Amino acid sequence: MGEDGQIRRDRVIIDTDPGIDDSMTILMAFGEPSVEIIGLTTIFGNVATEYATRNALLLCERAGHPEVPVAEGSPEPLKGGEPRVADFVHGSDGLGNLSLPAPTTKKVEESAAEFMVNKVSQFPGEISVLALGPLTNVALAIKRDSSFACKVKKIVVLGGAFFAAGNVNPAAEANIYGDPDAADVVFTSGADIDVVGINITTQCCFTDEDLLELKNSKGVHAQFLCDMCKFYRDWHEKSDGFQGIFLHDPVSFTALVHPEYFTFKKGVVRVETQGICTGHTLMDHGLKKWNSENPWSGYAPISVAWTVDVPKVLAYVKKLLMAP
Repeated sequence: MGEDGQIRRDRVIIDTDPGIDDSMTILMAFGEPSVEIIGLTTIFGNVATEYATRNALLLCERAGHPEVPVAEGSPEPLKGGEPRVADFVHGSDGLGNLSLPAPTTKKVEESAAEFMVNKVSQFPGEISVLALGPLTNVALAIKRDSSFACKVKKIVVLGGAFFAAGNVNPAAEANIYGDPDAADVVFTSGADIDVVGINITTQCCFTDEDLLELKNSKGVHAQFLCDMCKFYRDWHEKSDGFQGIFLHDPVSFTALVHPEYFTFKKGVVRVETQGICTGHTLMDHGLKKWNSENPWSGYAPISVAWTVDVPKVLAYVKKLLMAP
């Protein structure tokens, strides 16, 4: 409670590349009473950055919050080059090829990194960043303001594959692979970071039965989400032989709001930035005293999600998505 008796809501910036599971998460977040979304920042990943901005604006409008600022992020990784775009997973428009009309609102003038730095400076220790795509914008914010890492309350990252195979190749998960240099900057920044990897998120699925339950619910966005999920679900069947969808982004949002549904291990995480294992995330468990300095030495540990209470996470996701 605040001094005025009002429930104090956690301020959150969502850095996102919508994306079907991003869309589910954004609509969930707008429906979560304990969270105040103070802005969306956009990045490439599921679509190019320009389309991510369009989709973020559309989702704010659909959620009934056209006033929430959307700041466009980097069109390319930290070190340049062509961004990796996974439109084969989410459709050419990122929203399951629903061909929605253009948004009526416009992005703000600030870049994503400027927006993050300015907001975190305005409310030091009060703003969390939920990073659902490659970490380029967050790395640019850290590089822009050396105090960003200590002023941001928490950064919750969807990314990495810890003691699990990757999902773009055996070594790497898509968000980290999208900009491994940026991920290494973020993970070694000293910020308070929770990482939720695909070793956790692939345990949390909506089966065809769950999707039907959503469709038949009185959820305010249920029909829209089910229409969007058809493309995503068909891709999962082709790619993974799984009849349903993984809830990568919704699980990461759940970790922000309900960290008690997870256990975490602390350790220094570094990201491989070159070679056949580019994008690989490797944590030093701290089980051994090393004889000499190594690339993990001297950095602050971060928290890596280790176990998840799947029934509680699924119940929470359903509660928000099926709310009338």
